[in-house]
This record gives sequence, structure tokens and C-alpha cells, in this order.
Amino acid sequence: MRILVVEDEKNILNVLKAYLQQEGFQVTTAGNGIIAQTLLKENEYDLVILDLMLPGLSGEELCREIRKTSATPIIMLTAKVEEEDRILGLSLGADDYITKPFSPREVVARVRAVLRRATGAPTPLADVITFDNGLTIDNIRHEVKLTEKEITLTPTEFKLLGALAKFPGRVYSRAQLLEIIQGFDYGGDERVIDAHIKKLRQKIEKIPGKPQIILTVFGVGYKFNPNVEGAGEDNA
Repeated sequence: MRILVVEDEKNILNVLKAYLQQEGFQVTTAGNGIIAQTLLKENEYDLVILDLMLPGLSGEELCREIRKTSATPIIMLTAKVEEEDRILGLSLGADDYITKPFSPREVVARVRAVLRRATGAPTPLADVITFDNGLTIDNIRHEVKLTEKEITLTPTEFKLLGALAKFPGRVYSRAQLLEIIQGFDYGGDERVIDAHIKKLRQKIEKIPGKPQIILTVFGVGYKFNPNVEGAGEDNA
């Protein structure tokens, strides 16, 4: 597995590289966003560890750029500890978020967890399933299309959509969805689900502010609606 670590603090960069290499990963490093941008254009990586605050090109900007064309898993590193900062990082398309200071062993564990989610077995739906709303989920090719237009989803977004679509109409709480996409080893804030849902709606809903596919059940969680007709009154 190839990992790109983007971090401007040299000590942190060297420690992460050493720990990840000890675990058998091939590690490439970049000290700023500009170098990382070039590396990402020239190479393919299985995962990116990305510091949020970088010189030249910020981690936020780089994350947005990656997500325009790639679903490569991203773990964000940051000294910002506020809840809103965590939600922002996840809403940009990051798959996980680690605050400084941290244990290098924790980072390795998070890397393995994110890679398991990204490369593990797909949500157990039919190989290809098409809904009346024009949404098609292809679990063999790991693709999603909406009225024949391919939609690029991150591994987390794909898993979240698959979980909701497995039982259309069933209401999932935020805690249930968090466990599905992050696993039992993640003790994060349930509100991160809201950030992932918002991002997913931006990609698959005709009008994200009036969703027809992923509906909010207020005070409970979310459900998948396979029928466009009659939907759209719900608010994000």
C-alpha cells in the first residue's frame, strides 16, 4: 500500500514515515501543499495523510482538489480541536480526522481502519441495483450513476449510500450509520454523519436543500427514498 504524508512539521513527518514504514507501507512525504499537488498528479496513492494547515496550498484546498477527480481515502491531521473544525474537515471529503497531539500508533491504527473500509467487501446489495429515481449502484465496479451520469464518491460516501439503500425506507440513527461507516473502533461525534450526508446530497440530489433521495427523519436520523414522487418536502 502506498501512502502520501503531507505535513510541514518535519519531526511529525519523520515520525509518521518511520512508523508507517515499520508496518510495511510504502511512504512518500511532502512538506507543503504545492509539492503534494505535484506528487498527486504524477503518482497514485492508496491513502493520503494530510495536514490541514500547510504553507503554499492549504490542506483544505488540496482536499477539495483531490475530491474533484479521486476517491482516494484521506485522513486529516490538525491542531484545531473544535467540533466545527472536525465537521468541516469531513465535509470537505476527508474519511477521518485526527487532532494533534496524537500517538503515531493511533495514526497507524486509523490508517488500517480507513484502508479496511476502502478495500473491504462492498455493502451486500445486488451486484447492480437501479432505483426508480434513476440512481444506479454498481457494487462490482464500485460506481454510482444518476440518470446515466457517473457520480464520484469517496469510499465513506459509497459505504454510507450503500447502507441506506440496502433497506429503502428504513430509518437509521446517526449512531447506527457512524458504526457502519467507521466501525466499532471509532468513538467520534455522531454529527460527522450530518457532514457526510450533506456532501452526499450535494452529489446525488437535484436540489440538495430539498432532498428527494436521502431524507431526514427529524429527531431520529436518515432514510433512503427509492421513489422521487412525493419527496422533496424534506429539509436538510
